[in-house]
Amino acid sequence: MADPASYRPPEIPEDPGVYRFYNKSDKVIYVGKAKNLKNRLSSYFGSNLAQKTYRMVHEAVRVDWTIVKTELEALALEFSWIKQYHPTYNVQFKDDKSYPYLAISLEDEYPRIFITRKEKRPGLKYFGPYTNAWALRNTYEVLLKVFPVRSCSVGNFQRAQRSKRQCLLGDIGKCAAPCVGWVSPEEHKEIAVKLNDFMESGMEDLLPTMRHEMELAASREEFERAARLRDQIESFEKAQKSTQGNLSDDLDGDFIAIHEEGFHAAGSIFMVRRGSIKGSRSWIVDQERTLEGEDQWASLLFSIYGDGATEIPSIIHMNHEPTDSQALTLWLSSLAGHKVTIKVPQRGEKVELLDTVDRNAHYALIQFLSKRANDAAVSGKALIELEEILELPRTPLRIECFDISNISGTTVVASMVVFEDGIAKKSEYRRFIIDTTEATDDTRAMHQVITRRLKRLLADRKVDQSEVNESGGRLGKFSYPPQLIVVDGGAPQVAAATRALEELGVTDIALCGLAKRLEEVWLPHSQDPLILPRTSEGMYLLQRIRDEAHRFAVTFHRSRRSKVMLESVLDEIEQLGHIRRAALLDRFGSVGAIRKASVAEIAATPGIGEKIASIIWNHLSHMGESAVIGGVDMQTGEILDK
Repeated sequence: MADPASYRPPEIPEDPGVYRFYNKSDKVIYVGKAKNLKNRLSSYFGSNLAQKTYRMVHEAVRVDWTIVKTELEALALEFSWIKQYHPTYNVQFKDDKSYPYLAISLEDEYPRIFITRKEKRPGLKYFGPYTNAWALRNTYEVLLKVFPVRSCSVGNFQRAQRSKRQCLLGDIGKCAAPCVGWVSPEEHKEIAVKLNDFMESGMEDLLPTMRHEMELAASREEFERAARLRDQIESFEKAQKSTQGNLSDDLDGDFIAIHEEGFHAAGSIFMVRRGSIKGSRSWIVDQERTLEGEDQWASLLFSIYGDGATEIPSIIHMNHEPTDSQALTLWLSSLAGHKVTIKVPQRGEKVELLDTVDRNAHYALIQFLSKRANDAAVSGKALIELEEILELPRTPLRIECFDISNISGTTVVASMVVFEDGIAKKSEYRRFIIDTTEATDDTRAMHQVITRRLKRLLADRKVDQSEVNESGGRLGKFSYPPQLIVVDGGAPQVAAATRALEELGVTDIALCGLAKRLEEVWLPHSQDPLILPRTSEGMYLLQRIRDEAHRFAVTFHRSRRSKVMLESVLDEIEQLGHIRRAALLDRFGSVGAIRKASVAEIAATPGIGEKIASIIWNHLSHMGESAVIGGVDMQTGEILDK
């Protein structure tokens, strides 16, 4: 890792501009903008840096900048460089889906309507995107009945012109068949223009006109035409009901929300036009190395509108205010060619709709993480990466991770989680209560739990497998050795676990630790940690295992602490022995639950009568009044209701 002082620029201008940090391979790893380059860049070379910023400046070996005139120019240049260099530490939203659009080639001699997923081309009018292909297909079929525009390919159209024979779409009324002269090029283009106007303006003006024409045709006894118009109106009303929600007709604009969860975030957009949701999309971002304070909104808006393919409405509603709201508004206005306003609704229908957009972003994130976690190819790649990076003798098909949880050395517990083939195997998770007479800190607790686990392994190794098979039994789950043990912590925890392995003579199990501060990987007897690359699936797998072990340990610790506190409080009541305390523990589970219970409810506990129930109730009431400081019960740690 480089020393930032070695490349700190001696003189930095105070003008607005855009800067780039480079690593030793001369690759851009971060792009940023600033109103004052000197003030902004100087902050990267201070002493109290945030975790990810610290990592970035130590990975970089040089920094340069470009001066611009305005903040808007800086924003545009920043987006351009992010798109060009794909920096490691910048927020970058990724859309892993290809959404279909409805396209109309209005500039052709014989305009054509079709569905496409390809990149947008000039000369075509696009509507969408549509998240449900089947819904788009249904709308497409209805449109062809009312506006029989050509939908065939160029080859089919030319073939029909040569043969003077229309295709099936002409026979069933879904095409005006300009290829065989049923309508003139001008008449066909007029149909296409009406279709375009309908798609842009909605059904408000069209449906009353069609109803008037139907009534007029019926009065003239043109019953076939009236019936056809009736069917078209019903088809449009059905399509309208399927595409519109319970939204106000005057609701218009794009609704965008970002949902964050750990190192990941997702952004979603609903495109609402005249009370109808015309389309929606979602993007995913991995924030593992994104610098603290990085504006995600700027990156998401660039992902949505930066390529110029998506229509920019006059109003964009967001669930949070962007950091550079004014600059983003100017940038969007310059792209759109009209004034764009960014709003953050505070109440009403718009807030409710943004909540729905946020739920969509959350669901997209859950899908992404679940797919990634259960992808066999990804898991296999992660295991192979760990084998190579940690220089393991074999692929770690079984990984066990240990974590310690306590509060000031009290109620110390440990967890063991098991991952096989990169997938959590919850049936083999284990919990340990640490003997605090021997272990008074995290390192001693880690030594104790590793020792206890390995002793069970060594004991099971002495059992003759053939004898177990003959008796129809099976070995315990502790008998399966891991290829890799991971401990939650840095060098001290790894040293404690290494000592346990060496004391028991276990040499065929690899060991590493994952420290939270910089996500460093520590190996036994190593002076320096390993820093795995951001794109490493192996690192992502280690993080998942570590986080799961931490979750399991904290859950057990809370449960254990609640029981210990309850037992200690009830110990003060002379009339309660071990059996009665256990009965109360099973029935209520916490001091707070007993305090909220009535005397009759306490008396309903097996072995507890009304007399003892009254003693318990009076004791807890008196204890609560005398031991409450600032709304917290100092004896039990319970946060009391105001």
